[in-house]
Amino acid sequence: MTEPPSQNASELAPSMYASPSALRWQFSRSSGPGGQNVNKVNTKAELWVPVGAISGLTDRAAGRLRKLAGKRLTSADEIHLAADVERTQEGNRTAVLERLRELIVHSLHEPKPRKKTKPTRAARQRRLESKRHRSQIKARRQGAE
Repeated sequence: MTEPPSQNASELAPSMYASPSALRWQFSRSSGPGGQNVNKVNTKAELWVPVGAISGLTDRAAGRLRKLAGKRLTSADEIHLAADVERTQEGNRTAVLERLRELIVHSLHEPKPRKKTKPTRAARQRRLESKRHRSQIKARRQGAE
C-alpha cells in the first residue's frame, strides 16, 4: 500500500494524492435546486487542480488525463470542475471530488495498442467472388430489359 506523500495530503483516487494547498476551491451562488436558498447561500463548488500537483500519476497517465479533461483544462494546466446539483455546499464539494476521481481513474487505464491485421487469402477470394456474383446478377438484369 502506498502511503501519502505528507500527512495532510488529500486522496483524490486510489494511491493518487494532492496537497490541500494545491487544491483551489471557490464557492458561489448556485443556479441549481434550493428555492430561495440559492439566492442567499454559496452552494456552488468550483475546484482547480494543477495536473502536476497530483502525485502518483505517471507521465503517460497525466497526458491521458489532460486529454480526457478537454475543455476543463485551463491554460495554466489546471483541471477546472464545478458542481451546483446539490442543495448544500458539502454535497457539491463531494460531487466535484467524485468527478475528479472518475477522471483520474479513467486516465489510469492504459489502452491496448491495436495490432494491424491483414485479411486472409480465403477472405479476399470470398470478397472478390461475391463482387463477381453481384456483377453477374446486375449484368443479367440489363440484358432482360
